[in-house]
Amino acid sequence: MTDAPPLRLYNSLTRRLETFEPVHPGEARVYSCGPTVYNYPHIGNMRAYVFADTLGRVLRYKGYKLTHVINITDVGHLTDDADAGEDKLEKAAAQRAQSIWDIAHHYTEAFWADVKALNITEPAQWTIATDYVPRMIEFAKSIADKHCYELPSGLYFDVSTVADYGRLARASTEEGESRIDPVDGKRNAADFAIWRKTPPGETRQMEWDSPWGKGAPGWHLECSVMSEETLGFPFDIHTGGIDHREIHHPNEIAQNQAYCCTNGLEDPRNSGAKIWMHNNFLVERSGKMSKSSGEFLRLQLLIDRGYHPLAYRLMCLQAHYRSELEFSWEGLGAALTRLKRMVMGIEKLKQRVESEPAGQADMSLHQIGEAISDDLNTARALVIAESIAASKGYAGDRLKAIAECDKVLGLDLMDVTRADLRIRPKSATITEAEIEAALARRKEARAAKDFATSDAIRDELTAAGVEVMDGDPLGWDWKLGE
Repeated sequence: MTDAPPLRLYNSLTRRLETFEPVHPGEARVYSCGPTVYNYPHIGNMRAYVFADTLGRVLRYKGYKLTHVINITDVGHLTDDADAGEDKLEKAAAQRAQSIWDIAHHYTEAFWADVKALNITEPAQWTIATDYVPRMIEFAKSIADKHCYELPSGLYFDVSTVADYGRLARASTEEGESRIDPVDGKRNAADFAIWRKTPPGETRQMEWDSPWGKGAPGWHLECSVMSEETLGFPFDIHTGGIDHREIHHPNEIAQNQAYCCTNGLEDPRNSGAKIWMHNNFLVERSGKMSKSSGEFLRLQLLIDRGYHPLAYRLMCLQAHYRSELEFSWEGLGAALTRLKRMVMGIEKLKQRVESEPAGQADMSLHQIGEAISDDLNTARALVIAESIAASKGYAGDRLKAIAECDKVLGLDLMDVTRADLRIRPKSATITEAEIEAALARRKEARAAKDFATSDAIRDELTAAGVEVMDGDPLGWDWKLGE
């Protein structure tokens, strides 16, 4: 890709597009904030990993040797942004009367299943928070004298001891500090716990001995330690959802500064990472996105209602990662239809390729490079892939160019089939034999120009959750049944 423009990425810390220049020539080291495994991930959570996967695919496509690390938080994340309250895993274990270790294992496996279903590339390493607790204690000890103070509830980080605290969040103007509940004795409103003591008379399922008493690490400390331990400071890119930009990531940065230096953030490397990147929210207007709503929108619900997971991946790719993405069933259906059309077009090209001579054109590869180099413009890359499929030229050349596109898009376009995308809704009761019989009757009616009967059969199938697609070589397709 020597003729491609340089990769430009939006740095949340500087609020500008920057040319990617790796810390280590030829390498790209990326850390992504992973899930807290106290429940199933909702599809809004999964947008962050589709984004991080896209970033990794682009870096590899541009020729960098990628080391990508994603953490699993199984301790230390409280139920809100306060420094007091319940640990999310402890609360979930108590509610379900299960071991916290069993809870963490179950939901970690569920997350990994969603990662696989969305064709997200496995990172070089999954870091499990509880595996790093001894290192977290050592990290905290190394910064405690100059940057921390002890209260009855734990060890707190004094944000006034580092330069430019809150620059990532623009806390002075964007209400970052107002979300943190007060704790008696804190020197500054934004100070945060890096070690939380177990309250007197209580026993937690996850607790460790430390110089500040028995307890557990804070959520912010975990990511500082795991990113430094696996990638070293400074590394190239830190990713996460935009909700992390206001508190979690500024606190990580403060700890990183304390560990390395106390210098200001005019030089982004002092933050621990040169570039901080955040995907925007997935918005769902009915209020069912939240895990507190009961049957929240998790990937399995989409599958149960007849949507292939790759349709959701495509839905994410249709929007820029820094833009809000509104979820609707209609929008998901449109994404599935778009994916089907792409796959059907590719299947036709595959049928042609053996009967055509080899071409010489290197179709649209420069356009692909331009799109992805422009802060991961996947929406444009999708259009390029579609235009290649519909263009004139040798089928082999077009397939090659589409395969290049899909190295970034990750839609499995060269292998997934139209039949693979046909998922039977969990609620469907009609059998395939009944569908085939009805379609045969409809075909006879249409041949006899009995359009009233044809329409009646179509309406019956629609009521049963079957979408009739005239001209579809597979004959039928399930659709969402309300």
